[in-house]
Amino acid sequence: MLSADDPLPFRPERVLIAGVTGSGKTTLARRLANLWSLEHTEIDSLFHGPDWTPRPEFLDDVRAFAATERWVTEWQYTSKGTDQIMTPRAQLAIWLDYPYRVVRSRLIRRTLGRSILRTEMYNGNVEKPIWKLLATRDPEENILAWQTKTRGFWTEKMPGVRERFPHLMIVRLRHPCETERWLRVQAEGASTAPPKRRSRET
Repeated sequence: MLSADDPLPFRPERVLIAGVTGSGKTTLARRLANLWSLEHTEIDSLFHGPDWTPRPEFLDDVRAFAATERWVTEWQYTSKGTDQIMTPRAQLAIWLDYPYRVVRSRLIRRTLGRSILRTEMYNGNVEKPIWKLLATRDPEENILAWQTKTRGFWTEKMPGVRERFPHLMIVRLRHPCETERWLRVQAEGASTAPPKRRSRET
């Protein structure tokens, strides 16, 4: 597992961004898409249909973009089957392993902003009103409760990932400052080696 200070041996073409809800996966995915000329697919937009209902085409859409050569996306919905589709194809995983106080404050700000402004996210969905979020502690209904429930998910999952997918290069970033430093290095062209080609059978 690499840290913020370790150079990448090649420039990846297929990238997963891991981290607890609120860590900034989508923001980083967009920045890497611009930096490395990758196609960013926001996986939430594939999963959620109108009124937050799961789309039946979800896994078919994941298969379609994962089969292409250049992409970056958020590493989510592993319980729905995405691990068997995306992870064998990915070359790099970036794990945003930030302190809980950081991700908590980020999620509160994001949720409040989206709720107050009624910001449309995808497929016509908007964040629930604040009173609805405060009315329940069900993780399926309250994104703050979901973050609390899943805060240790990636710490528990990563050892198994390294065993199951030894081809996957993992960069662990422990604070937003590390992420910014790592991004600066990438922007300066520290990882300019040609991408490593792998068989599509993997």
